[in-house]
Amino acid sequence: MDRVRTALQLFEQGQKTGRAQPNLRGADDQSVPPPIVYTHTRSLEIPLSVLRQRRVMAAYEKGPFVDAFKILRTQVVHRLRENGWNVLGVTSPGHGEGKTLTAVNLAVSLAMETTQTVLLVDSDLRSPSIHEVFGLKDCPGLADYLLDNEPVEYLLVHTGIGHFVLLPAGRAVSNSTEILTSPKMLALVEELKHRYPSRIVIFDLPPLLHTADVLAFSPYTDALLLVVEEGKTTAEEVQRALSLVKNSRPVLGTVLNKAGQFAATPASMRKMLAH
Repeated sequence: MDRVRTALQLFEQGQKTGRAQPNLRGADDQSVPPPIVYTHTRSLEIPLSVLRQRRVMAAYEKGPFVDAFKILRTQVVHRLRENGWNVLGVTSPGHGEGKTLTAVNLAVSLAMETTQTVLLVDSDLRSPSIHEVFGLKDCPGLADYLLDNEPVEYLLVHTGIGHFVLLPAGRAVSNSTEILTSPKMLALVEELKHRYPSRIVIFDLPPLLHTADVLAFSPYTDALLLVVEEGKTTAEEVQRALSLVKNSRPVLGTVLNKAGQFAATPASMRKMLAH
């Protein structure tokens, strides 16, 4: 794993120092958002047994697993607030490195705070899986909105966890790159970004090295979070992934996943944004 850390350090040293964007939502803005009113949004109570089986942190009151995601949450919130950002993409170099479960638990952790609402969007349209994490089947979602004009408000799911709302991906599609960069998708991103001032939007994106989706879609996010797996992701894969997005969007940090005895737990987040 030393080679992966070395690759991350080299990328960090090579980042160009840039001027941060104005802080539109400063750290002192701690007002409690209004209660979410679910008029059309489906409200479900996900059984605790399902959340535990899928390792969703809302099913645990304490422990290293919960603490790790609270630390990650704090680091992410600080980076977002100091730059006035609220749209984050989560990706990884390859498949099976824990990006989706990291995105889920980061979103859930953020939503358990009282200072913001969180919308998690499954935008891995070729291989959607977030609905499975919550034990949902035959779940319409983003693809149905983009391709079949289904209203978004009927596709959102409130899982009963804090201020957390999920937009599933819906059915799998093959032309995901074109769909993610369609005018309708870009209009949706703008709507989700600006509808509520206290909302954080997280997009679970496909792996960087396997499709063009992240490169095409990342300009419409504020920043990216890269998930790498200890013992699996190679230094070469990290370097390739970071080099692909270095001129696109800032890499907020990297999560070293599945480190130690706790599977799917972020061991650390390295800061990649130059100030």
